[in-house]
Amino acid sequence: MIYRLGGEGEGTDPAMRVLGINAIFHDPAAALVVDGQVVAAAEEERFSRRKHGKRPVPFSAWELPELSAAWCLSSAGVDVDSLDAVAYSFDPGLCRDAADLGLADPWDWLRVDYARRAPQFLAAALPGLDPEKVRFVPHHVAHAASAGLAAPPAGDDTAVLVLDGRGEVASHLAGVYRDGELSPLYSQELPHSLGLLYEDLTRHLGFLHSSDEYKVMALASYGRPKHLGLLRELVRVTDAGGFHVDRIDWASLAKAAEPGAELTEDHADLAASVQARLEEVVLDLARWLYDASGGASTLAMAGGVALNCVANARLAADGPYRDVWVQPAAGDSGTALGAALHVAGALGDRATPMSGADLGRGWSVEELEAELRRAALPYFRPDSIAAEAARVLADNGIVAWYQGRSEYGPRALGHRSLLAHPGDPATTARMNDVKGREQFRPIAPMVRAERFADIFDGVFPSRYMLFVHRVKPEWRDRIPAVTHVDGTARVQTVHTDTEPLVAELLAEFERLTGLPVVVNTSLNTAGRPMVDTPREAMELFGSAPVELLALGPFAVRRGALGGGR
Repeated sequence: MIYRLGGEGEGTDPAMRVLGINAIFHDPAAALVVDGQVVAAAEEERFSRRKHGKRPVPFSAWELPELSAAWCLSSAGVDVDSLDAVAYSFDPGLCRDAADLGLADPWDWLRVDYARRAPQFLAAALPGLDPEKVRFVPHHVAHAASAGLAAPPAGDDTAVLVLDGRGEVASHLAGVYRDGELSPLYSQELPHSLGLLYEDLTRHLGFLHSSDEYKVMALASYGRPKHLGLLRELVRVTDAGGFHVDRIDWASLAKAAEPGAELTEDHADLAASVQARLEEVVLDLARWLYDASGGASTLAMAGGVALNCVANARLAADGPYRDVWVQPAAGDSGTALGAALHVAGALGDRATPMSGADLGRGWSVEELEAELRRAALPYFRPDSIAAEAARVLADNGIVAWYQGRSEYGPRALGHRSLLAHPGDPATTARMNDVKGREQFRPIAPMVRAERFADIFDGVFPSRYMLFVHRVKPEWRDRIPAVTHVDGTARVQTVHTDTEPLVAELLAEFERLTGLPVVVNTSLNTAGRPMVDTPREAMELFGSAPVELLALGPFAVRRGALGGGR
């Protein structure tokens, strides 16, 4: 593997090692923090090949991210018995009966019971672990730490806003980090939940809840918020910094859609209405937090709702904060990282901000070539893999781009990506066909940071593709594949200091085509996790109409073009 932690030298203090675990709801994941620095983090789905790792039902709460946890430790050369703590991102001691919380979940007690037994389950999964080293971290505190402690230094207090489906007894946390310590300011108790509201809508529209909420966000751009007045009555903010969500009769607003059925204008209008109300409520909550925190200039966000890049952009544009930073693994997978950072801080280690999302598995050049030889694929090593890929893209070919360590979180950020030409209007349909996705789904652009302002308006920098941006009118016809129906694009800014190879590709593509933008979507097909290993990349290349596989410095051409080994 690419990353291994060096051993301690004589006379140095022993490193503080904390393993973070998320397992209770969905997106199980593990993260390793050493001396306050995140050295490895990965989602279990990338190992098990089960999308989201498991379904979020009480009967699956016992399942642990065994594979990702073992990899985090082995990649850094850390033995289980040398861990100082294992941080579990849920605290069963805070739980109350689901009925008392207004939740229709008769088996929730089973989830809580599994959580209580987590130390023993972890000791069985990680032989040699002392169960006494397991520490429970409240779910929303773990979310908050993944944002407030991992964000770039703000220079002053950092406000933190967590919004998701649910934790132990709440769905929201507003607080502020001062000198690495979290001061909670308000927490909204269940059953009121913006995340569960969006999940209910996702289910009503025929999609898979706790999985397909981003499809609802995309669908909303095709509708009109004609139910916004009613939703303002049913979803209300409170003076204390929280909100109430009353029961919504979805069927009275649009007929329930069957999975895979054609969606109608009524469905799009309902999605647009809920999206618009979500944006308004998030903005109101953030404004309350700004005042309650004493005017903190930076807001850090986490929780599944923070993956709503349209709401994030609205907040950044209309909110009171100078900077808005969103954890790239804002969903539950990120609580593994946050729990580890929180416990490390409690043990005396000050957190080091994340330098990037490339925290997963990687392979050396020698290992990649060995995999190509094993597969008996005709490959070659061009002088520049970036230039080779740019030439294929300029000829309107699709490139499977596999470089460095895999991304932590749901976004492909130039490590496990499918790339394409943004100037062909047919590219959107073509890419959605390749991936087996709905045709209303947009595809996103990546752009070099120095060219961003020439083409887009909005949040800058946008390293993690978690905001939407307005495409300037003069560019919409030039890059139609990445311009959504509402004139926006979910942009990733590429910075030469952190992503030199992708920046080189973009520069070469612009030299060849005059376009400084490339289509970037995740290297997977519908219903499957992003590829993680070289073998998975080769399997996708062999089964999809992709012209070039760029595997590290090596190139594999469709039809064995471009020379031999």
